[in-house]
Amino acid sequence: MDGDIQGIISTLLFLTLFLMMFTNVGQKLQLMFMTANLRSKLAILERMLNDSLARAEKVLSIAGSKNPKRTVKRLTEFFVVEPVSIEPTDIIRRLAHILETRRGNIRRILIEDLGEKSKHELNNIEVILEVSAALNYLYKFVRHYLLLGEKTSNLILIMQLAYLMPYILRIADAYHKSLDAFEKGIPIGDGLGPLVAFKLAPTSPRHEIVEETVYSIIEVDGRIVYVVKAEGPGATVGKPGEAIEKIVEKEKGNVSRIITVDAALKMEGEETGAIAEGVGAAIGDPGPEKIRIERIATKYNIPVDAIVVKMSAEEAIQAMTKKIVEAADNVVEYVKEIIKTRVPKGGKVIVAGIGNTVGIV
Repeated sequence: MDGDIQGIISTLLFLTLFLMMFTNVGQKLQLMFMTANLRSKLAILERMLNDSLARAEKVLSIAGSKNPKRTVKRLTEFFVVEPVSIEPTDIIRRLAHILETRRGNIRRILIEDLGEKSKHELNNIEVILEVSAALNYLYKFVRHYLLLGEKTSNLILIMQLAYLMPYILRIADAYHKSLDAFEKGIPIGDGLGPLVAFKLAPTSPRHEIVEETVYSIIEVDGRIVYVVKAEGPGATVGKPGEAIEKIVEKEKGNVSRIITVDAALKMEGEETGAIAEGVGAAIGDPGPEKIRIERIATKYNIPVDAIVVKMSAEEAIQAMTKKIVEAADNVVEYVKEIIKTRVPKGGKVIVAGIGNTVGIV
């Protein structure tokens, strides 16, 4: 009797191994388990998306929206067609034009729905909608490849998506948590640059030089310093490249140095708040603002210094941490030291605090 049972078990094991090795049953089982796991992760993404959409609708409703659901739907599905890159001639100018058109259309839609609001309030609402749009895209991306993988029984596609999911969920969670900061107008990690600019010139008058971008003039040990930042406290990055270009032209190129201060993504293992120095324009825009700095600096042979503070992608878009605030104080001293040692007495220097100035005036 025992021998019969052992024989049956051995036969079943052999058949199972045979089916797993010489048929696609094993692949189908693997596909089934991985798909079930991905569906549970997709449900998490969907909850984040639904919550962000509900919060965006609530913000619009409080602001006086006539139809918050329609406006949220319209703006979270808004897209941009990139300019032709195969012919690079004047691509930056074309890209700048498209981005300006996009910004103008979004602002126009919001004003039509909400009526006249302060630009700072509109900026915060725009960013909340941008966060919702990002979550909307991530959800649709995962759903698309999951359904495509299921439809075609493509295990490789499902496996690739499964390997990407921890990273996708990490990004989505960071976006979702950032809503609190933008709703309440709290400074975020990416506001490191504007915070440094504020600390350099906390009480000096600010003059608007281009749209949503201001500058102050201070003196540091006998040097004239133009301090540039986005105009707060709304959530905007302004146009620092255009502002720097205008100041240099106004001074007829008589600027000894340009110093850019920005947040930078750290690598795993690096410490949040670590300061690094380099050269070049430290600015993470799509291109139009950065190239303005590079062109004007090249035209007048002005050295460009870059100071960055390391932080993770999550820290960059969430409420500013104590480590980043402390790093801002250290950067202020760092900038002053550069001015004293690299700019001659009586010389002029531009310090640009790059980043989103939400919560920072």
